[in-house]
Amino acid sequence: MRALVLLTLAHLALGEEAPGRKSSSIPSSVGKPGYKMPEEKSDTAEEKAAAALDNALFARYILSTLAAVVFCLAVYRVVIQSIRYIRTLTCLNNDTQRYFKMPNLAFGAIKQHLLYAPLLRRRHNREVQFACFHFGYIPTRFQSIFLAAIIGMNVTLSVWGIQWNGTRAAALNHLRNRTGTLSVVNLIPLAILAGRNNPLISILNISYDNFNLIHRWFGRIVVLQALAHTFAEVIKIVDRGGWGTLNVAFQNSQMLLTGLVATIAVVAITLQSCAAIRHAFYETFLHLHIILVIVTLGFLWKHLENTYPQKYLLAMILFWAFERFTRLVFLVYRNVGRGGTKAELELLPGDACRVTLKVARPWTFQPGQYAFITVPSVGLWTSHPFSIAWSHNVNETMQQDSEKGYKISAEDVLANTTDQTNMSLIIRRRSGFTDKLFEKAERSPSGITTITAYVEGPYGGHAVLHSYGTVMIFAGGVGITHQVSYVRDLVAGYASGTVAARKVILIWVVQSPEHLEWIRPWMTTILAMDKRRDILRIQLFVTQPRSTKEIHSPSATVQMFPGKPNVDTLIEIESENQIGAMGVSVCGTGGLSDDVRAAVRKRQGVRNIDFLEQGFTW
Repeated sequence: MRALVLLTLAHLALGEEAPGRKSSSIPSSVGKPGYKMPEEKSDTAEEKAAAALDNALFARYILSTLAAVVFCLAVYRVVIQSIRYIRTLTCLNNDTQRYFKMPNLAFGAIKQHLLYAPLLRRRHNREVQFACFHFGYIPTRFQSIFLAAIIGMNVTLSVWGIQWNGTRAAALNHLRNRTGTLSVVNLIPLAILAGRNNPLISILNISYDNFNLIHRWFGRIVVLQALAHTFAEVIKIVDRGGWGTLNVAFQNSQMLLTGLVATIAVVAITLQSCAAIRHAFYETFLHLHIILVIVTLGFLWKHLENTYPQKYLLAMILFWAFERFTRLVFLVYRNVGRGGTKAELELLPGDACRVTLKVARPWTFQPGQYAFITVPSVGLWTSHPFSIAWSHNVNETMQQDSEKGYKISAEDVLANTTDQTNMSLIIRRRSGFTDKLFEKAERSPSGITTITAYVEGPYGGHAVLHSYGTVMIFAGGVGITHQVSYVRDLVAGYASGTVAARKVILIWVVQSPEHLEWIRPWMTTILAMDKRRDILRIQLFVTQPRSTKEIHSPSATVQMFPGKPNVDTLIEIESENQIGAMGVSVCGTGGLSDDVRAAVRKRQGVRNIDFLEQGFTW
């Protein structure tokens, strides 16, 4: 519960009462020599103290509420994980699993109308596009309610308790101080949710994708509160001395000037973070984003000098710096020494390449994990996320080859005197980094080249499918890289009797038969696994075959079909004959994900079916 403790300690440690912040008054020398501002009725000392106390209390309310939400979600996660663990143990020697086939009607309704439901009808993961511009994704119903609650809480706390029927100057003072304080407080969750090493990901079993969505909305809240803070001060200055004093006021007050620069910087962050710009120029966006964040923090620190909100800013900076430091430590540990990390690029049909990573210090691979890859010779210091499709021990592979009668050279044996775990992934050629990587592999005469790389990870891998008697795995295109490791894990688990799975159905949608080459060596390994025929069926759908001769089914358990799959029909067939609880996982295009989601929602209350979606939508 590291994140819950950190969040709670943050608001307790920083919540000590501090003297109220003095209002930024304009010197009497503003304007022409001898000019004096009109006198205004100032708040009494008691009123200022009460306002400062309100601001501190409301800041604590935000952090306390968020900590309570984290606690509730952690309890929910423990309950769900406990149920799945008990279900796995119960079904290890149970081939019918009838009890777990039937749904809990109340929870099924919650999943159908809240947890799995798009905001409106069907669209969620299919991106909103206009011409060539991308405008992001529509949140789910539950995400929308959660975001609305956060926005509503901040709006309410920004205006609650301000004496709007008093003097205009007093109301502006209170609004300025309140929105400024809350804007700084909201930087703490903003920083926590932005991190790749966000501890809430593993504690709550919620993907980085979801946290990144909430991070973006917290950023918008921070910007709106900063603007309200700035405009309240500007209006107060204009009310006192007119528009002519505004420029002089900012010139003569370091607090006003640094605050204005910080506000401009956060507005710039919001504008350059919109989905259309972020997706079209991602690397430019990322570098500019980091620079603007540093500028904002620097000027904001000076703006808050000797005020109690500066302690909240310090907490945010510490969280942000610690996460960055953690990433650097793991990056060095994984890649420095032992010859460093090497990446072997191999050209594949269909504008793709297989990348085999020989990590200096590899980890124990879990299905569904992904890592950030940095290739200095291609993308300098930029890192990009890719799903890890396969992992194998080099010595074990050599031993298996030797047992099959393949000749192993002395050089191969000497080169692998220690255990070496290689990890492989498939990268489809797009624009930017992936295009440059493909071109580098293309320049090699053999189509294979080895380069220096850095791996940051692992991330993800929290979704476990062991407790489901029936598992349907959908993959679209290169989305197979996320799913193929689950197939191997379930087949191996069935053979060893460590999973509840009795039926595993892989549905892979590709444009051309040549795309099957992407995972052919791995699929050959899976098809040769013990008891594979008893549990695994594979259905391949080719949407753009060049001729009907390309469509042929190798066996009854590996079938190939032309065109797109009817997702609803496929799930209907399996749900009618499902064993135990059913888990339906999807990783692919937005349209495929939305189709699978709709089919699973449709059967809530009829069968016990869970929906698991993997996407990189940030």
